[in-house]
Amino acid sequence: MNAGADRLDFAPPKTPGRWRALILALVVHGLLLVCLVWSVRWKHDTQELSADAELWSAVPAEAAPKLVEPPPEPDTPPPPPQPVPQPAPEPTPVVTPPAPTPPKVDIALEQEKQRLKKEQARLEELKQEKLRQKLEKEREDKLEKARLDKIKQDKLKQEQLKQEQLQQEKLKQDKLKQEKLKAEQDKLKQEKLKAEQDKLKAEQAAKAQQDALDKKKAAQDAKQLDAQRQKNLQRMAGLAGASGSANATGNAMKSSGPSASYGGRIRAKIRPNIVFTEDIQGNPTTEIEVRAAPDGTIVGRKITKSSGVKEWDDAVIRAIDKTEVLPRDIDGSMPSSLLLVFRPKD
Repeated sequence: MNAGADRLDFAPPKTPGRWRALILALVVHGLLLVCLVWSVRWKHDTQELSADAELWSAVPAEAAPKLVEPPPEPDTPPPPPQPVPQPAPEPTPVVTPPAPTPPKVDIALEQEKQRLKKEQARLEELKQEKLRQKLEKEREDKLEKARLDKIKQDKLKQEQLKQEQLQQEKLKQDKLKQEKLKAEQDKLKQEKLKAEQDKLKAEQAAKAQQDALDKKKAAQDAKQLDAQRQKNLQRMAGLAGASGSANATGNAMKSSGPSASYGGRIRAKIRPNIVFTEDIQGNPTTEIEVRAAPDGTIVGRKITKSSGVKEWDDAVIRAIDKTEVLPRDIDGSMPSSLLLVFRPKD
C-alpha cells in the first residue's frame, strides 16, 4: 500500500467556507478599529467642549460680590426709643424668569452614550455570533473527527478482515501443498516399493530359472548316468541269461511290473460298468489310483487328476466300485497299486 495515499486518506478535510470566514473576520476587525479611533477622537472633542461650556451661560448674570466679614460692632449706647412705624408700601410683583434650556453639549453626550450603547450591543452581538460560530465549528470539527475516526476504524476492520482472509488462504494453500507433497512422497514410496518388489520378483524369477536350469541339467546328467547304468546292467544281464525281450529296457532277470497287455485287460473289465450319456466338449482325461488286495479285490480308489467334468469323474468312480475285483496278470501276480486313465471318447 502506498504511504502517500494513506496520508491523503487520513488527512483532515478542508474547512468549508474558509475564505468567507477570513473576509468576515477582516471586516469585523476593520469596524472595530474604526470604532476605537472614533471613540478616542470623541473623548478629545469632549474635553474641548467641556472647557468651552464653562464660559457659556443660559442667562447673563453678574458675579456675586466677594464676601467681606463685617468689623466687630463697638459698644453702643442704649437705643433711643423707636419711632412709630409707618405703614409699609405694597410690594411690587416679582417676575419669574423662564427656565433655562439645556445646553447642546448635554444632548451630544446623550447621543454619544446611546451610540456607545448600540455599539456595545452590536459588539456583544458580534461576540456572541463569533462564540456561536466557534461552538458550531467545534461541533462540526467534533463530528468530522468522529466521522474520520469511524472511517479509520472501518478501514482498519477491513484491513484486519483482509489480513485474516489472506492468512486463511495462506493456511489453505500450505495445507494443499503439504497434502500434495505427502501424496507425491507416498507415490514415490509406492513406486520405490513396487520397484523393489519387481526387482525381488525378477531376482526370484532369475533364481528360480537358474534353479530350474540347474535342476534340468542335473536331471539330464542323472538321466544320462541312469541310461549309462541301465545299458551296463542290460549288458550284464544279457551275459547272465535274462528272460526279457530284445527291446526290453529293464535290468532284472525277470520283469517285476505288469505285462504290456495288463492295462488293457483292466480297462476292459471296468469300461462296461461306466454309465455316462451326457454330451461334453473335448475328450477330458481322468486319472484314478486303484489299490487292490493280492487276490484282486479293490480296497481303495482315489482321483489323482480330475477331468474338470464332475459327472464323468463320478461315473468312472461308480464303475470301479461296481467292478469290485480286478483280474490277475498273465503271470498270476496282482499289483498293489495301479494308475488307470479313462477318457469318455476312447
